Amino acid sequence: MNDKKPWRVVAVLLAVAGAGAYFWLRQPPPPEAPLSVVAPPAAPVAAPPPPILYPLDVQPPAQPLPSIDASDAPLAQLLAGLLGGKPWRTLFIPEAIIRRVVATVDNLPRQDAPVKLWPVRPAGGWLATAGEGETLSIPPENARRYANYAAVLRAADMAALAKLYRDFYPVFQQAYVELGYPQGYFNDRLIVAIDDLLATPEPTVPPRLVQEKVRYRFADPDLDGRSAGQKILLRIGVEQARLAKQKLAELRRAVARQPSSSPNAINDERRSPTT
Repeated sequence: MNDKKPWRVVAVLLAVAGAGAYFWLRQPPPPEAPLSVVAPPAAPVAAPPPPILYPLDVQPPAQPLPSIDASDAPLAQLLAGLLGGKPWRTLFIPEAIIRRVVATVDNLPRQDAPVKLWPVRPAGGWLATAGEGETLSIPPENARRYANYAAVLRAADMAALAKLYRDFYPVFQQAYVELGYPQGYFNDRLIVAIDDLLATPEPTVPPRLVQEKVRYRFADPDLDGRSAGQKILLRIGVEQARLAKQKLAELRRAVARQPSSSPNAINDERRSPTT
């Protein structure tokens, strides 16, 4: 009897193990952990382009317009016909005409409009001044430096220039996009620049200056904080500034069909320049 006990123990253990396995197999499987569904990142929503405030009536050209790089020769010929051959040769820069116009228009309402980008040659000589110290100012005689520009402006047919601008507008628009405004509309920026220039104050006395080494600034903080375009009109003298405003108003009427936009348009942050 004793030699059978180990086998009995083994048999009992096997029976218990089998019962346990049978019981485990009969149990329903444990619930699976819920799957965590991770939503894919949302695609960035592109900002809608700003509304066009001053759309131009641009007619399809009779023949294909030249590219920006090929536009200098035909445009120079047309401008020389409108402004006069001699003034065109002496006062204007015949290279990169459209790019220079677009960059300068964009910069005029800002604090700085680099001379190297202007479509016109800067006036020769130094700024004429009168007095010294507390009486240092821009005298009326300084306006003589700009007499040739004023003569061209006085004789300019703004309606004809506006038509030329409309005819070449797709090239101007392309230059504006390349400047860093893929959603911008250049004619809107032109109106901003014109409105800013038209808002230039007309001092009743010669503006006083403060000399800083070889440069000058306006002593009046209000004048010194004005845009680059307004400072140009302040330097050329009241009479010539009025002439410029008159011609700019004519141009504005020719290229804008709607009234002026809000004053905040000058500092519109929807546009992001790259230059």
